Amino acid sequence: MPYANEIDTLATLIKQNPTWGAIKPEHAARMRVQNQFKTGLDIAKYTAKIMREDMAAYDADPAQYTQSLGCWHGFIGQQKLISIKKHFGSTKRRYLYLSGWMVAALRSEFGPLPDQSMHEKTSVPALIEELYTFLRQADSWELNHLFRALEDAQTAGDTAKVKEIEAQIDSHETHIVPIVADIDAGFGNAEATYLLAKKMIEAGACCIQLENQVSDEKQCGHQDGKVTVPHADFLAKINAVRLAFLELGVDDGVIVARTDSLGAGLTKQIAVTNEPGDLGDQYNSFIDGDVIESADDIANGDVVIKQNGKLVRPKRLASGLFQFKDGSGEDRVVMDCIASLQNGADLLWIETEKPHIGQIKGMVDRIRAVVPDAKLVYNNSPSFNWTLNFRQQVFDAMAAEGKDVSGYDRDRLMSADYDSTELAQLADEKVRTFQADAAREAGIFHHLITLPTYHTAALSTDNLAKGYFGDEGMLAYVAGVQRQEIRQGIATVKHQDMAGSNIGDDHKEFFAGDAALKAGGKDNTMGQFENI
Repeated sequence: MPYANEIDTLATLIKQNPTWGAIKPEHAARMRVQNQFKTGLDIAKYTAKIMREDMAAYDADPAQYTQSLGCWHGFIGQQKLISIKKHFGSTKRRYLYLSGWMVAALRSEFGPLPDQSMHEKTSVPALIEELYTFLRQADSWELNHLFRALEDAQTAGDTAKVKEIEAQIDSHETHIVPIVADIDAGFGNAEATYLLAKKMIEAGACCIQLENQVSDEKQCGHQDGKVTVPHADFLAKINAVRLAFLELGVDDGVIVARTDSLGAGLTKQIAVTNEPGDLGDQYNSFIDGDVIESADDIANGDVVIKQNGKLVRPKRLASGLFQFKDGSGEDRVVMDCIASLQNGADLLWIETEKPHIGQIKGMVDRIRAVVPDAKLVYNNSPSFNWTLNFRQQVFDAMAAEGKDVSGYDRDRLMSADYDSTELAQLADEKVRTFQADAAREAGIFHHLITLPTYHTAALSTDNLAKGYFGDEGMLAYVAGVQRQEIRQGIATVKHQDMAGSNIGDDHKEFFAGDAALKAGGKDNTMGQFENI
């Protein structure tokens, strides 16, 4: 509803209540407009629609891929969206990612933990709620500036300016965007997954990412020791998440089915199978084992399965886990992805050991032969050494083309000695275009970086500490931080305003009129940053 209409509606309501005489319609209208989303479910429904529209746009044109950055605090997510609007004018096709890794490392009451689902499961919906609280506050902050400017224009009698600002208020784009939220392996059985998914959706999540690892043996996707579950177990959890969406009325909620099979060589269970060729039989066909010629080959405690018409004794480790056949990872990935898409998932996540478009495309082409509109979410992971990987890819391509690579040591390509070489420049260009190239060639709808602010926080803190506690002293902060905020127009330089001081002052005036004790007077040192 346009702001002017909101004022009229509230003016009528206030007149009908004679004891509300101190309430000004303009004030109530401002507060309504600054709080567009009343609940997390409002957010989930709104963002699910956005994500579905973006998926359709990508199907029509792969150049319309989407992106996100991982975050571990509401302020971090808020500043990303403020920066996006500042630099690009719109949040379109730009999301946030909630990383289970960062929740474990940075948000657990146990302290820093590895990515093994040992942190409190309630930390995940709590972070979703926190992120959206900060994004809603960013809306209030931005609109507050517009409303203050509107008051100034009205006081000055500048009708043209009033109309211009009212148009900006009515066309204001919210900072609320989809969050792709990591539920790990579901934190327990299917019922536990359902209960946690509900909490995440109620907090605002429109998209939940679920992986096919064993919940109590869960490992980071880029570490060893990963153990997958049979498809029936995983599909039960997909059903649990879908039913959570439907129960809460988020009918177009998005499920991302992640497979870790490429790097997972173990399974905890032999799948149940009812007939040759079903999903259980296919899963078991990849289990490594020895053919049994007679009952004498079976020792106490051995398990025997039928595999391709033969009796086979699966290789079982001392841990009780069963081993998959070497080299079967890609085939298992393809099977996982097809099964997930045919049984309720909307998007795929294939966890890989390196960023290589050819490898991803090879798997996606096989999946798309069965499910033509298959689309991926891809982890542009900081666990990859991007510089070394792409320099080695360029080195190998140059060598295959017969070019002279004798001036390079392939094992040392990370060295700064190569930074100005043609090979390094070609590699950097491939890194720059990786997302667009992979979206076009390998079916990647959404590109994300899981842990960017974990690394940026460490890097910027290291640089500040080195200077501040060293010879630079206070200049390290002034030149390296504050002056850069001023020069680059970073809103946090006025940190009181960013934290809501001006919003609070306006509310005090709404509540108490001329008796309001406001913080934004002449003695507020934030005035030193006006008109800069």
